[in-house]
This record gives sequence, structure tokens and C-alpha cells, in this order.
Amino acid sequence: MLFPPSLPEADIHYLPGWLPQAEADELLQALLLEVPWEVHRIRMFGRWVDSPRLSCWMGDADAHYRYSGADFVPQPWPAVLLPLRVRLQQACGGRFNSVLANRYRDGRDSMGWHSDDEPELGDRPLIASLSLGEARRFLLRRREDRARVAEYLLGDGDLLVMSGHSQRDYQHALAKTARPTGERINLTFRWVSAAGARQHPAGR
Repeated sequence: MLFPPSLPEADIHYLPGWLPQAEADELLQALLLEVPWEVHRIRMFGRWVDSPRLSCWMGDADAHYRYSGADFVPQPWPAVLLPLRVRLQQACGGRFNSVLANRYRDGRDSMGWHSDDEPELGDRPLIASLSLGEARRFLLRRREDRARVAEYLLGDGDLLVMSGHSQRDYQHALAKTARPTGERINLTFRWVSAAGARQHPAGR
């Protein structure tokens, strides 16, 4: 399956089982132990709130990033992610200098509707999203037609690549679930421009 069935024009590629299950499970366990997880504070509807998940921004030293009103200075790359970055760059035909790791501890942890359209990502960002652990529902909708929603059930080792004008034209979310579910980590690899980092100095 290359595109969402109800959004055939979206520039989104889905590769189920891209990372073999044994590798995906080993990587999940390593990241649970090695990543300095924290609750990111973000600005929503004019006030600061805790994100409903654990997160960590990692990457090259100059890959500063600003989203939801907050500035993030990257943690160093964990050694376990360096060979994965090379493999993803080869598979996607692009380059990545950073990764946002989100950890969903159970079905109450989630991600609201948004687009990864910050200026430092550029006009047509290439974003490679790798899922590890429990399967969760990933939703997509067009900005101007929010009634049209496509859904993926992203499982262990699945890769979703968003490129072109996906961030300009679409929003995405990770839905809550009431059913019992275990740990999930999502890694979104991206390129942050140095110009964007200078526009948003850390600690502003």
C-alpha cells in the first residue's frame, strides 16, 4: 500500500515491516533505557501545558528546533540510532540531522492534530516516521476538508514517509485508545536548517 486509500493525492509512503521485528524489538528496549525521556511543555490555546506523552529531541549540535511555542536544544545522538539514520537516508533519498522521539506509555498518551510545518523544516520537508512497539492508530486529514480522514494502524517496525507538500496540505494525529495497550516509541527523523536554528535561539 503506497498511499492512504481515501487520500490518494497525498505524498505519503507507507512501508509496513520496514524494520524486521527482531531489530525493532531490540531497538525499542535500548531506547527505553538509553533516552533521557521528559515531559515537554508546549503552548496550547494561550497557556502552557504538559504534553500527553514522553519525548526527547536529539540530533546534531546545531539542530535547534522550535515548536508549540517552545525551544529545544538537541540531546546527542544515541549510538544505537546512528546506523539507523544512515539506513533511512539511503531508503528515503534524503538526509536527516535530528530526530524527535515520542514515547506513548499506554493508550492515554496521544498526539493532537498538527502539521510539522515549522520554518526551519523548509517548504517541502522530508520526514521519516518509524514506529516501534504496540500498534496505534495514526490519522490524516486535509486542512481544508477535515471530514475526510484516513487511518493507518502503525505497528512494530512500520515506516511512514511524508514528503512534498504533505505538511502544508495535511494534518496528522495519534489517537487515544481505551483498550489496554503497551509501550510505543515513534521516531520522526528530519532535517532542521541552520538558518531556522538561528531564527529561534534556544532559551528565548
